[in-house]
Order: sequence, then C-alpha cells, then structure tokens
Amino acid sequence: MAEVADVKTLKNDDKVFLKKTNGNELAKQLRREAIKNEQRNSKNFLTLADIDPIAVEDPIQFKQEGVQDLVYKNLRLGKYAIESTLNMQHLPLEVAHKEVFDFITHAHIRGLRCVLMRHGLNQDKKPFSGYLKSYLNVWLQQMPEVLAFHSSQMQHGGVKSTYVLLKKNKQQKAENREMHKLK
Repeated sequence: MAEVADVKTLKNDDKVFLKKTNGNELAKQLRREAIKNEQRNSKNFLTLADIDPIAVEDPIQFKQEGVQDLVYKNLRLGKYAIESTLNMQHLPLEVAHKEVFDFITHAHIRGLRCVLMRHGLNQDKKPFSGYLKSYLNVWLQQMPEVLAFHSSQMQHGGVKSTYVLLKKNKQQKAENREMHKLK
C-alpha cells in the first residue's frame, strides 16, 4: 500500500473542455488553397487580351530563329511522330488557356518533342470565329518551350489542328551532350 500512499483521487468533474472551432480553421484552410491556386495560375503568363483574329481557313505557322529549314519542313509535312494530343475543341477560352499552358509545360517536362493541338474551326463562335486557333497562334509563340508550329496535314485535321515542335528538356540536352562528346 505504500506505493499508492501519495496518490490523490481525481475530482469527479462532469465538464469537458472542447476546443472552440468557429470556422477559423476552415477559413484558414480555404485561404491556403486559394493562395495555392493563385500561385499555380500566376505562372500562366499566356495572354487573354484582345488579339487579331486569323481566318479559320488560313494555316498558322511559326519558327524560332535557329530552327533548321529541313526540321521545319518535316514538321510541316507531318513526318514526326505525334507523341501526345490535346483536344481543345469546344472549350471556353479560359479553360483552353489553362489547358494549353499545362499541356505544353508537362509535355516538355516529360521529354515529348512533337505534339498535336486540336483546336477545331470554332465557326460562328464568340468572341469571334476561329478564336481558339487565333489565341493558340499567340500562346504558342509566347511559350519558351516551343521551337516551331504549323497547321497539320489533312490526315491529322488540316487547319483544324496544329503540329507543335518542343525544345529538348534539360535531361535530353545532357544526354545529347554526352552522346556527342568528343573522345
């Protein structure tokens, strides 16, 4: 009994003290999520400003300085394997804006070199006919990962789709340097 001689009995208290949660934790969590979403969206630097429309039947094309003519010709003729496709047809402008940025960014990270963007004709659509194609033309020129692009051949959609040639990512560049290292 000596072991328990200095033990005191607990008060029989019927009260339970709970931590007050008046929504502050939920509000903090929602604010944190909003900040994360804003940071994710703030990385998307592609314009949503007014642009000059391109006629739906006209091809779109672009080549960065330094791209070899034969490489661009092969892209234009659809000779490169299409490694991934993004279908943007019937998407609202704001959704297409996010999808294009995410698709090109992730394709580059994954080491894809040639992708296809299906934008469709968007005839009789607001804000103007062919708006997705017109915005895609501007967006792709703004993206540093893009070397070149050209409207596709008929078997891949013709003027309703665009081939996009992407730069090599860091790993591919390192492998290329190693492979061509002088011995």
